[in-house]
Amino acid sequence: GGSSGIGLATALELARCGARVILATRSARRGEAAASRIRRPLPAPSCPRSPTCTSSSTTRVSAGTPQPLCTPGLHRELPWPPHSSGVSTGGTTEDGFSLPFQVNHLGHFLLTQLLLGRLRSCAPSRVVIVASSAHCAGRLRPEGLGRPPAGPFSAFRDYCDSKLANVLHARELATREQGTQVTCYAVHPGFVNTSLFRHAPLWLKPLLLPLAWLLFLEPREAAQVVLGCATQDGLEPLSGRYLTACGPRLPGPAGRDDRLARALWEGSERLV
Repeated sequence: GGSSGIGLATALELARCGARVILATRSARRGEAAASRIRRPLPAPSCPRSPTCTSSSTTRVSAGTPQPLCTPGLHRELPWPPHSSGVSTGGTTEDGFSLPFQVNHLGHFLLTQLLLGRLRSCAPSRVVIVASSAHCAGRLRPEGLGRPPAGPFSAFRDYCDSKLANVLHARELATREQGTQVTCYAVHPGFVNTSLFRHAPLWLKPLLLPLAWLLFLEPREAAQVVLGCATQDGLEPLSGRYLTACGPRLPGPAGRDDRLARALWEGSERLV
């Protein structure tokens, strides 16, 4: 999700801080445009790379992840992979899964699995997952993972389910990585005016778009919460927690369900 919105704003700030940045993007053209925008004020060693890696396809997540990143010892550092790509529209992917569930959760889950060996070998390291307060309306069904819910508001429910999956993914990853110095955080950056709203139904856009322009944060402001999780010292005791601009918060009841978190993890492993 590094070519626009919160992902691009986060990448810009990390690069300005001296980090080496790799942008995973769904479009090679947009990814290279984003990389060029980041490169302009930077010295050559900080210039980002932009492999195409769309989370809407498990095959392309695997193929688009640079092999050196998956191999322990080939690069010294891989400290912060932030997952921020997202969609709010309904539909299905080429793999046959719900589009929000695959783009917002399953692709991130697979990418994290591919990078876990590297994350452990260059620990301490952090995984930052951009979640949302919409997770409170999520109702994941372990027996129906990857299938869109039925009903007139299925796209909205599907999005909320995928955000609940983000919160539970962080919770279960933190549990499984205890003792490895790999930590994980689910972050609600606030309500943000991003291109996420381009997928809203036509009848809803006249209401959403003015609200987004008037009341929502700009991506650069929202990225500060993500950057805090990536760079702030002393966050390790909060691994697995749900964080906001105001600090750690209790997620909704389903976001604290350890049995559901484990079922989501095992179901996601089967799906990928």
